[in-house]
Amino acid sequence: PAIAADASDNAAEREMLAAVTHQLDLLDRLAERAAATAPQERARYHFDYVRLRADLERVRTGVRDYLVPQRAQPRDPVPLAGGYTRSNAAPATPAKEAPSP
Repeated sequence: PAIAADASDNAAEREMLAAVTHQLDLLDRLAERAAATAPQERARYHFDYVRLRADLERVRTGVRDYLVPQRAQPRDPVPLAGGYTRSNAAPATPAKEAPSP
């Protein structure tokens, strides 16, 4: 009985995480559209869509790695970039991945 409960809990978790990846895909498409429609004038501050999309991809990859593990434990070597407001002087560069050990 306990094993059956664990299996159903695991199935429910996997289903929810699959829904999370679907929502992340949707967010990425919305961010792509928003970036395409963002005002082209050079405001002092604007939203950093490149950084947002890089973070969304990083989260999506982490969830997928958990759902289909390639090793015993998922790892998280690089923190999310965060801070999606940038000034005009700052170049748009996504967060860099840490080298693999």
